[in-house]
Amino acid sequence: MKINFIDLKAQYQQYKTEIAEQVLEVMTSAQFIGGEKLVKLEEGLASYTGAKHAIGCSSGTDALLLALMALDIGPGDEVITTPFTFIATAEVIALLGAKSVFIDIEESSYNIDPTLIESAITDQTKAIMPVSLYGQCADMDAINEIASRYDIPVIEDACQSFGGTYKGKKSCNLSTIGCTSFFPSKPLGAYGDGGAIFTSDDELAQKMRMLLNHGQNERYKHKYIGINGRLDAMQAAVLNVKLKYFDTEVSSRENIGERYSNLLAETSVITPKILEDNTSVYAQYSIRTENREALSKHLQDRGVPVAVHYPMPLHLQEAFADLGYTKGDFPVSEAVSESIMSLPMSPFLTQEEQDYIVTAIEEVS
Repeated sequence: MKINFIDLKAQYQQYKTEIAEQVLEVMTSAQFIGGEKLVKLEEGLASYTGAKHAIGCSSGTDALLLALMALDIGPGDEVITTPFTFIATAEVIALLGAKSVFIDIEESSYNIDPTLIESAITDQTKAIMPVSLYGQCADMDAINEIASRYDIPVIEDACQSFGGTYKGKKSCNLSTIGCTSFFPSKPLGAYGDGGAIFTSDDELAQKMRMLLNHGQNERYKHKYIGINGRLDAMQAAVLNVKLKYFDTEVSSRENIGERYSNLLAETSVITPKILEDNTSVYAQYSIRTENREALSKHLQDRGVPVAVHYPMPLHLQEAFADLGYTKGDFPVSEAVSESIMSLPMSPFLTQEEQDYIVTAIEEVS
């Protein structure tokens, strides 16, 4: 059996007629940047999350960058975040000349450990950026409580968790600013790069809208140094179609994730733990095993693709050598990075495919 890691083709077949109609409308109108498709998407995203403002932008990375820029973060500033994440989280901090201050993760959720945050705060701390990894939100109440006491804004890196909930509230609407990605493989994916920023702060929303359009407050009048961070109308058109069906896909993801965990309960692998107050969109279904290399080879030999998110924490990456961290500084992140691996996951994964994957795992575990 040949299985797709993420079955974007099956998803396209489901919605292709509506997507073609929407994309053709953009082509016919020749309104390729901005316009009614983007307005509709932003209204839909804001309604979905409950945030006052949703702002489409060019990628999840740029969403994070724009959030930091809106908070005037720059050289000499520090941002507390996690080393167990995709590089974009810390990359944007470095691009602005600021410093990532890493703290370790919880072994249960793989998200930032709130109990370690306060000891990392200094006079230079200008933001806290938790990551809601693999589709599950970080412990945002605990993080926000600490941030509030020190008057520090919180940016939720929700690039993997759009659609997830924390204590009944949607990811992206849990802090000062929320950022997500619409990279094609994300739970809500475009057909190219895309992202969005969420806030209920009017001033921050206005500033981020200017920053993503070269800092303009009106045509050819620039209040800030900004970037070209716009989301194009074609991607907005695709996302408008997908957003209509997103809750159904989220429900399928949850069912598939829970079924994986039930089927794998008697094996030696460690399955994801979804905390009591959370729901997960399972952007990845990630297991841990002490036998990753052998299990990975066995699965791939049987036509089951796997991935590792992430094989090396950021504090050990050459790009961040100047931060001065060494092996052993964040033992949980390091241990997880050496044992984590992700299995095929999409709303269109069939029970037959899932049974095949689990049987293959049972053969070696």
